[in-house]
Amino acid sequence: MDREGYRQYLIDRVQPIPEEEIIETTKMVEKFEEYLKHFGKTLETASATEVNNFTKVLIEEKLNTYTSLVALSRYGNFIKNMDFYLAVLELIDGAEVMNVLNERLGEHIGETKRDEILPKEDLPPLGLPSSQKIDVTRQVLEKMNKVLTPEECKKVLADVAHGLPRDFRKGEREKFLKAGSIDEYLRRQREEGIAELEKHRDNGTLFFNQYITDDVVNFVKGRPDVLVGERRENTIYHTKIPYMTQEYLDATDERMKRYYACHCAWARESILKGEEVSAEFCYCSGGFTKQPWEAALNQPLEVELMKSVLRGDDECSFIIHLPDNVP
Repeated sequence: MDREGYRQYLIDRVQPIPEEEIIETTKMVEKFEEYLKHFGKTLETASATEVNNFTKVLIEEKLNTYTSLVALSRYGNFIKNMDFYLAVLELIDGAEVMNVLNERLGEHIGETKRDEILPKEDLPPLGLPSSQKIDVTRQVLEKMNKVLTPEECKKVLADVAHGLPRDFRKGEREKFLKAGSIDEYLRRQREEGIAELEKHRDNGTLFFNQYITDDVVNFVKGRPDVLVGERRENTIYHTKIPYMTQEYLDATDERMKRYYACHCAWARESILKGEEVSAEFCYCSGGFTKQPWEAALNQPLEVELMKSVLRGDDECSFIIHLPDNVP
């Protein structure tokens, strides 16, 4: 482990990491390094397999904290081992979804019914590999459909919104007011979104979990419904940018194309395994998709699932219904 280089990497940030946190962070990376030696691996050669197996150890030892996982992800990024880095990132991304679902169930239907579906003691541990998450998702959906109506299920899942806080998009209101209309707001959002993709392409940096190529930029430019959505009458038709867009574009196998499109760590592996997770769960993503629009317009909106890779489509699309009284 390059301790001094890593320490400098953590200090030379816009928000430097405190010294005491650097010490704990280093200890976790050293622990992973020792684990890897048993398998003839190093931090530079570690892959998703070793990361997922190591997190099982952390779960057993009750060391599976966000601090531990962030420590590993930072080191993976520092040494530019992207297999290592992205594997940890996948464990962190959306990890709080079931915890937020537990909260939202309590808010919508009360604690008694919530505990019939997802009691706190049954919440999955942080660091659970994606291959095991799909069983949790399937069981939770089965219980939800026994206790709730289909409409209640959709409403609760949409309120989860990938686990993001409800005020996460509050800055969109000011952007909308400055734009003055839905069409102008949408135009600016799309312009900014494409500019961001081009910046990542030019700098060779990650857009969330993926590298951006000319193919990716051209794909998004040719699909006005992708990335921020397209206005169609009094709706926004929004198709999700694929989770791994270049791989999605290159894929010739229908199943792999669907897999590369899916963002959800709680469902994605079901596509490869052939073990169905209901597309109903996509309403969690639908809530995430409508969240900036609700913030911009300062009111709740309805979202409708149109396409889902979980039910055989090759992309995921939503319709967000706009109010009649907004320009």
